[in-house]
Amino acid sequence: METIEIYVDEGDNERLDYYIATELNEVSRTYIQKLIKDGLVDVNGLKKKPSYLVKEGDRILVNLPKPKKLEIVPEDLPLDIIYQDEDIVVVNKSQGMVVHPAPGNYTGTLVNALLYHIGSLSSINGIIRPGIVHRLDKDTSGILIIAKNDFSHRSLSEQLKDRKVYREYISLVNGVIKDDKGTINAPIGRNPNNRKMMKVISSNSKEAITHYEVIRRYDKYTLIKAVLETGRTHQIRVHFSYMNHPVVGDPIYSSGKNEFNLDKQLLHARKVGIIHPRSKKYMEFECDILNNFKEVLKKLDNR
Repeated sequence: METIEIYVDEGDNERLDYYIATELNEVSRTYIQKLIKDGLVDVNGLKKKPSYLVKEGDRILVNLPKPKKLEIVPEDLPLDIIYQDEDIVVVNKSQGMVVHPAPGNYTGTLVNALLYHIGSLSSINGIIRPGIVHRLDKDTSGILIIAKNDFSHRSLSEQLKDRKVYREYISLVNGVIKDDKGTINAPIGRNPNNRKMMKVISSNSKEAITHYEVIRRYDKYTLIKAVLETGRTHQIRVHFSYMNHPVVGDPIYSSGKNEFNLDKQLLHARKVGIIHPRSKKYMEFECDILNNFKEVLKKLDNR
């Protein structure tokens, strides 16, 4: 059992489960709620409900059980490894691949492939998310950095929490964006009318900031570079849909119809920069867009 001590800073007044999940970053809110209900979280020596509102000066003790033995089956799936050392693995995730298993879907994921090709991964995120520090949507391709041990996992999670990880995406969006660059600062939360979707909403939401820059304009589209300051679920897709410039091919946040007959969004994580957990040196990794993305740009260039 590992015990983590957290002191609440001035100005914080959030739910206990949300506050702990935000502070630890690498542990999901659902898992935190389970720890609280199992009596593994103390606030000032007392047991509290997940809905308890933390106050300045609160001393929180979180007892993390030792991780169970991994039970996800390794699978010999194609894996594009860009870089690896004793602490991290950098992969170019293919479009259509789910990052980690979930109840009812325990095969065919990036984690299954990692367990086969890499073997040892960090255990902080539990049985079904070993090594996973940050994620990409199933149909978003590009760079992912995987932690091979708990030491690197904690370092990378802390960098994400402190907004020190550089995450750059490239995307084709509908419509012509007039400004050459800008920032979308709009909170994102679960869509109350469809729990599988996210939306820009003021209540029960988290701060979400996306910086963008226009790369090229076409007659009805704009090729953009987007840099994440925060990393919310579906952030780029939700933000540009909110701006009335949904990502081309996005089946959820646009009409789904497009002239290129795409059923997946043209969104690619092109570049990620981190401070290496052990060497403390800045490292940047980059990968090119997929062929289907290139074909669409080629058609637009030829107009």
